[in-house]
Amino acid sequence: MATALEPIRLPDPAWQNAEVRSALRDRDVAAVFRWVQHHSGASQARIAAQVGMTQSRVNEIINGRREVVRLDVFERIADGLNMPNDARRLLGLAPQRESRAPGAAFDLAAFPEIVRVYSDQASAAAEIQRTARSAAELDVLAVRGLGLLALRDSLLRPHLDRDGDEPPRLRVLLLAPDSPALIRRAAEIGESPESLSGGVRLAEARLRELAEIGHVEVYRYRTLPVWRVIRLDKTLYVSAFDTDWEGHESATYKVLATPYGPLYRGWRRMFDAMVDDAERVI
Repeated sequence: MATALEPIRLPDPAWQNAEVRSALRDRDVAAVFRWVQHHSGASQARIAAQVGMTQSRVNEIINGRREVVRLDVFERIADGLNMPNDARRLLGLAPQRESRAPGAAFDLAAFPEIVRVYSDQASAAAEIQRTARSAAELDVLAVRGLGLLALRDSLLRPHLDRDGDEPPRLRVLLLAPDSPALIRRAAEIGESPESLSGGVRLAEARLRELAEIGHVEVYRYRTLPVWRVIRLDKTLYVSAFDTDWEGHESATYKVLATPYGPLYRGWRRMFDAMVDDAERVI
């Protein structure tokens, strides 16, 4: 009979199943633990011993009462379950040994920064709000931000009041209301510049209210808006502005920070660079 001290080793084909690969891409640790139990017969106590957790913590994860979000915990799980490099990459981790031949093409499935695609913001709203409730840092890149932060029923605003707990640090980039880029964007969406600039100024006024209860920074940028970004700690939700749609109507990509992936790092660096070049108004 297997003991808690015996290593857990699934045969490589077990990690190739579509079900467990989907769970790894989504970082669904509960599903991974259940998969390991099914294919190895490991008890919760044995899994806990291998991944450096208590049995009660493993039970909470399996039963959906707790989620794993820290990168170092994902590393412990991958090491404890002896995941092959392909499975580690799906989880967003570096391989234990570099086995990629020089010049070989990347397997995009092995670097799953984009873990989910929603048809529009409304389809992602419930998940974004759930993540926002506990995020310590929020970055928002928008045009006027009314649907995200400025109104009482906006997507993120209800989740910034933590009932006495420390509020999140909030940075917001809004399109400068007096910029040529705003005039062009207004023409693209069939709105008057006066209306669009008025929406930006309203958003700024409402964000000043938030500044009274927490750390809020608001900046005006002057370039044509292309990306619409919501960063909640190490998770990005990214959509696009185009002549055919507004940001909330665009497909929305969920992007996770991974050790070597360029997308999260690139969008984060873009945001920081825009802040450096923008005018701070709050």
